[in-house]
Amino acid sequence: MSSPSPRTARSGPIVAVLAGAGITVSLMQTLIVPLIGELPVLLDTNATDASWTLTSTLLAGAVATPVFGRLGDLYGKRRLMLACTALLTLGSLICALSSTLIPVVAGRTLQGFGLPLVSLGISVMRDVLPPERLGSAMALMSSSLGVGGAMGLPLAAAIAQKTDWHALFWLSSAGGVVIGVLLLAVVPESSVRARSRFDLPGTVGLTIGLVCLLLAVTKGQDWGWSSGTVLGLLVAALIVFLVWGRWELRTPAPLVDLRVSAGRQILVTNLASVLIGFSMYAMSLVVIQVLQLPESTGYGMGQSMIQAGLWMAPGGLVMMAVSPFAARLVAARGAKTALTLGALVISLGYTLAAFLMEAPWQMLLFTMLISAGIGLSYASMPALIMSAVPLTETAAANGLNSLARSIGTSASAAVVGVVLAHMTVPFGPVPIPSEAGFRTGLAIGAGSALLAALVALALPRHRPPLPTPAEPPVKAAA
Repeated sequence: MSSPSPRTARSGPIVAVLAGAGITVSLMQTLIVPLIGELPVLLDTNATDASWTLTSTLLAGAVATPVFGRLGDLYGKRRLMLACTALLTLGSLICALSSTLIPVVAGRTLQGFGLPLVSLGISVMRDVLPPERLGSAMALMSSSLGVGGAMGLPLAAAIAQKTDWHALFWLSSAGGVVIGVLLLAVVPESSVRARSRFDLPGTVGLTIGLVCLLLAVTKGQDWGWSSGTVLGLLVAALIVFLVWGRWELRTPAPLVDLRVSAGRQILVTNLASVLIGFSMYAMSLVVIQVLQLPESTGYGMGQSMIQAGLWMAPGGLVMMAVSPFAARLVAARGAKTALTLGALVISLGYTLAAFLMEAPWQMLLFTMLISAGIGLSYASMPALIMSAVPLTETAAANGLNSLARSIGTSASAAVVGVVLAHMTVPFGPVPIPSEAGFRTGLAIGAGSALLAALVALALPRHRPPLPTPAEPPVKAAA
């Protein structure tokens, strides 16, 4: 019986640390959720201004993910992961030490720069892990987002109810320090580097275009979808992206290689990612509200924030449990099959939700099924992306795919938010979303997942192998 190679033997700790980094980032995103209703009082501001604590993180993460991905390809992926961790930790410390709006928004913006950790981590895996471990490791890394999101909600609610709200950010700070130390000690730097200069004009153009687009999408409900501000932002985003695209096609070292990204496999995968992200977030928006609405509404479950979080937590565990099966399915049948099957399972889960809205345990059943489909879909996306791009562009390509999912979740928040805001019933002095509104939101999620399955059918039939670096990775500096 032969002993494992050194590269295989140390792959376990590497995967554990990278997955831990993904869970930490996802926890950071959900820590503030229990505070949303209280933020105007806690920060001595109004609800509209308090919402910037969420919007700022979204904008920073959306811009940072593709940009840091390209920087990782050029200057080292672990180095950029450490930079992301440092910014996340600094942002957490600023929030932990602040009690007014502007510094908290600044801290939350810095926390958003931690989001590229996931796409960078997946790219590191491709460079430093042996081929036989790569599929399962990427599936586990992809599922870490769901695990952190699901476990973070009840944890954050419990901490917020039992202690001062600043404790949430002290916890996030400690998590960032731990992940930074582990990255230095365990994860080696990749020896795979792109040999070109950094595209600064492309970065500026992408930043302006994304900020205009996402501001319009996330603030459309507050500012009015037909307002001059929102329409102006959408027009500006269109113009900037057209100019940016022309620049990216002409420059010899683009931030995003649009010729590669326009290839059938990359383009279809990113489009499906937008739809999967849209469908996933629709569940989060609907289920958490139904669980917490009073039973006197006739359809609410009367659960506290902690109870609601605990009912949703098993979904994240299901994503992690599905990841080994997803890796085997990708290896045996191809990533196209896994993505298509995952989207169909999500759609089935939403369909069953129409008949499972009477008790929390029923909602647990269909959320677990939807989470299983998300786990299958997320496990397939890195395999599809990285089998279609050169080794020197993996981080940038993964960053673009993560951006596609973020655009999907932002669009879902806007669309489902409009539905719930317009389909209401009176409840005391304020209107609340109606049962028909929630069911419409679930139907939209089902339709988005079904459309993702149809889009996935356009992927090429062949399954190219995942290339691996020709030379072993350099040893960790620690």
